[in-house]
Amino acid sequence: MDGEPAADATLFPTTVGEKLRAAREAQGLALADIAARTRIPQRHLEAIEKGNYSGLPSPTYAMGFAKAYARAVNADEVAIARDLRKELDATYDRAPATVPYEMEDPTRTPSGGLVWAGVLVAVLVLLGVVLFYTTSLFRGGEAPPPQETLALPTGGVATDPDAVLPTPTPTPIPAAGGQVGLTAIDTVWLRVTDAQGERLFEKEMQPGERYDIPMTAEAPRVRTGRADQLRVTVNGADAGLLGPAQETVDLEVTTQAIRARQAGEGAQAAP
Repeated sequence: MDGEPAADATLFPTTVGEKLRAAREAQGLALADIAARTRIPQRHLEAIEKGNYSGLPSPTYAMGFAKAYARAVNADEVAIARDLRKELDATYDRAPATVPYEMEDPTRTPSGGLVWAGVLVAVLVLLGVVLFYTTSLFRGGEAPPPQETLALPTGGVATDPDAVLPTPTPTPIPAAGGQVGLTAIDTVWLRVTDAQGERLFEKEMQPGERYDIPMTAEAPRVRTGRADQLRVTVNGADAGLLGPAQETVDLEVTTQAIRARQAGEGAQAAP
């Protein structure tokens, strides 16, 4: 009518969702077609067309989905992104400002009872620690005496770092049979193999460490570069050192071989 102001188009702007829906319908496409092209769930596309951005995971997802929708219908991707950013700024609530913590606020300080309870707990903990380390109150009386180092079964290794190795006079070796053991006097490398060359033992032994050669091993042999740092025992009886100082040896360590070497050394010492 004459005299009435013309409707201002800017008062009722077309939303991003309406623009995208119009572009889709103009091409005769269904919303399922757009979902197939963009691989975006159809429910998210419906939310964009309805302007329901709160149903989307985040504003970043809303922006990405809308731009992909625009490319699928040949719409202006840049203009869609610009308009959507304005809608998102008006739709999503901004995070409230952080209220600073005022140290002088008396309502935020702990009560006197809580402070005294904390002090009491700290004192009790400290007292418990002192009693634990200075008395046997929490350990059931006197501490048990240290256990003696026991020899392991055949083929095992026993270690006593604090042991002082005796140097008794070699004892005669039985003609056959018996448990052969090797005890390290100092740090020494040792390898033990059987008649087939299969490795039975190999490591750097520590002082006081002992290895008992399996009694079932066939013709066991030992190889070491410090034979003077290995003491041989047979059935617990001392049989002397494995060999001279600083000499690499490769010897059989059966009771027969040990007995033969002992007899040979005795014959050399007789003259």
